[in-house]
Amino acid sequence: MAVETARARTLTHVDPAGVTLQSALDALADPVRRSILRDLAAHDDWTRACGTFDLPVKKATASHHFAVLRSAGLIEQRDEGARRLNRLRRPEFDAAFPGLLTATIDRDPDQAAD
Repeated sequence: MAVETARARTLTHVDPAGVTLQSALDALADPVRRSILRDLAAHDDWTRACGTFDLPVKKATASHHFAVLRSAGLIEQRDEGARRLNRLRRPEFDAAFPGLLTATIDRDPDQAAD
């Protein structure tokens, strides 16, 4: 039987179908958040802990970025010991916003807009 910790109770996951387009766009607008999503897309589910991302921000700011992604329905998180593991909710998000992830995170980040 799994014991829910106080830390785990702070995790709120939003169904992407209940997210507004504006909230989705706001979450995807930040380059740090897009880099997190690209990284998650390149790895198997539940293999990346928050502390393993190479981000150009402080820990508190990184936590904020993960919370924004979670509240936009883009990621799911779970605690495993002292680590918080992440999963990109691509199938669910693609069902709610077809093509949006392809247009943002699948694109080469160095590619200029035409």
